[in-house]
Amino acid sequence: MNALPLLYLGPQGSFTHAAAKGFLPKLHALPVRRHPKDEGLRTEAEMRPVEHVSDIFEAVNGGDAFGVIAWENNVEGYVVPNLDGLIDAEHVVGCGRLSVDIEFDAFMLPGDDDPLVEVVAHPHGLAQCRRFTHELGLREVPASSNAAACRDVRPGQIALGPHICGELYGLETKRQAVQDYRGGRTDFLLLSPRGMAEDLMRDGDPKQEYESVLAFIPLSTGAGVLAGLLDLLRDAGLNMTSFISRPIKGHDGTYSFIATIDAAPWQPHFKRVLHAIIEKGDWVKTLAVYPRRERPDPPVTSWMLPSGGAGGRTGQSPDETRTSLLSQFI
Repeated sequence: MNALPLLYLGPQGSFTHAAAKGFLPKLHALPVRRHPKDEGLRTEAEMRPVEHVSDIFEAVNGGDAFGVIAWENNVEGYVVPNLDGLIDAEHVVGCGRLSVDIEFDAFMLPGDDDPLVEVVAHPHGLAQCRRFTHELGLREVPASSNAAACRDVRPGQIALGPHICGELYGLETKRQAVQDYRGGRTDFLLLSPRGMAEDLMRDGDPKQEYESVLAFIPLSTGAGVLAGLLDLLRDAGLNMTSFISRPIKGHDGTYSFIATIDAAPWQPHFKRVLHAIIEKGDWVKTLAVYPRRERPDPPVTSWMLPSGGAGGRTGQSPDETRTSLLSQFI
């Protein structure tokens, strides 16, 4: 039988396309690859673009494809619709994480002499290039992807996208590197049907460290409920590197909590914590597991801190820090 395809948000030239290329060796390295609906060995996967991320989730959830989605950007944060999609998908799990450098060029149709009035890109692309947009006085128009914006650009529009889109779609480059911040990166997740994910998650190196993304929903309320859940992680010696909340859609005051933890669910100390959470009656779901990435230590230095706060070894004396802190509450 044929390999399951690897689906990515197209068209060709998108940042997701670049990430999909990076994930192909991981798929090809699987020792034995079987479709859960068929016992036949599979051949190498092929990449296929789709128009909507929902198409990726639907195919992977049905066991008919692997997929790649944008996950987190170091300027704009999590790609929230994709995070919500992974929380809601019953049979989908992330099994690989890969970073892609993000740099936007501004493109227009060759010879276009119409007044430039609009800028088109994916919402995250628009958010990362606002200085350029404001400089030209353009109106923002969201697109399904940056590559789609470049493919479909019209007279009077600027499209923002990867450098390769200029050649792919025969566009004229208005300006290069128009993003607000240098060093931008987006992390992408490789998605797999849950029944096929284990070999993709495990690196094969017994010394490999892992990172997991989990969603928790405490099923009781009251003072200290969430703190008690986090105490279980702390007491097991588990390092949590990210913690956010998302509303449970359509239900006021209800939330799921998403934590990134330096461990894999099959490791004994983490497995015990998961069992304890379930025994308490709370809900937990593994969203992704992949080899751990190196991080700076400490993660935040003084020059990275926002203005207007107190402490953080900003060079203030203790008296200055106390005065700054008090001024925020007066």
